[in-house]
Amino acid sequence: MNETRSVLRDLEDAIARGTADSRERALWHATDLLIAGRYCEEEIATFGEVIGRLADEIEVEARAKLADRLAKIEYSPASVIRKLAFDDEIWVAGPVLRESERLDDATLVENASTKSQDHLLAIAERRTLSPAVTDVLATRGNRAVATAVARNQGAEFSGAGFLHMVKRAENDSILAEHLGRRLDIPRHLFQQLIAKASDDVGKRLAGERPELLGEINSSVANIAGDLQSKFGPGSRNYFVAKRTVTIQHRLGNLHESTIASYATAHKVEEVTIGLALLSGLPVDVVERALFDRNREMLLMLAKALGFTWDTMMALAFLGARDHRITAGELQELERDYAKLQSQTSRSVLEFYQSRKNPGKGGKASTPRAAAY
Repeated sequence: MNETRSVLRDLEDAIARGTADSRERALWHATDLLIAGRYCEEEIATFGEVIGRLADEIEVEARAKLADRLAKIEYSPASVIRKLAFDDEIWVAGPVLRESERLDDATLVENASTKSQDHLLAIAERRTLSPAVTDVLATRGNRAVATAVARNQGAEFSGAGFLHMVKRAENDSILAEHLGRRLDIPRHLFQQLIAKASDDVGKRLAGERPELLGEINSSVANIAGDLQSKFGPGSRNYFVAKRTVTIQHRLGNLHESTIASYATAHKVEEVTIGLALLSGLPVDVVERALFDRNREMLLMLAKALGFTWDTMMALAFLGARDHRITAGELQELERDYAKLQSQTSRSVLEFYQSRKNPGKGGKASTPRAAAY
């Protein structure tokens, strides 16, 4: 450490007495020393002070060369890397934004929130990206940025980020194709992407993703007849439940607590009709959500309606075989429900509504029409 400080002091003396050329030579000497050695964080920070002062006094071309050299080094001085990342010249900022591991998420989010589209594009090309960073790229980035981050298989998306990208892809076939090829795209958002993409893109994606094709064919949008009804519309119980729940709905007495009471009393018909009225979905769709072993749709339906976990749990027990759920399954369901975003769930609900009512221009049906 003392030897390093001595060398850097000599460099500082040379900087103070030297010309512009000698300062640039000192910069490359300090950089070479940093690259050749193995230093502790304190020593690296000391190098950063010297290199940072020199970098302030050099031209763009030299700064770009410095950025290119330091971007590839895992122990580059964080202070210098940050300064280079926020340089207005993309020649300088680009290499470190694309490659440097010394940039943390907070710095990347700040950069993506304030700098140019060229800066955002460089960030989008990083080897890995966290959801916090991709959220900013998805909302602030231009078409080139959105395409780059969709193509980046090392990028992770939040639910809201994925949803925003799917919405952007409605009028962008290139973006839709890149999103559709992502292995991490949620099934329901892939369905939404297929539904809103052009015919050519939709067919191509369906062909390229055979592992999701079966899921699409059995999705809520094509569910009629897939699930044997647990109660027929011609049964007396169904008509009694339908009349009772519909009256409650017309009187304004159908809400979450009503559904929860029906569920805890194991009133399947009342719950199904009530959820159909509140959500605007057909009864057969709600029925599948209740009884399908994959409870993804039920979770989204409850979240879209703003239900608490207690109500969601009552619905899960109602639809479970013999009304039993293991403690482990219940904990997993609760975690999944907490992670769901209300806005995302409402958007997916609207997608299912539009698929069941194609003649209405994609608009959701009225609750009363859906339940009958």
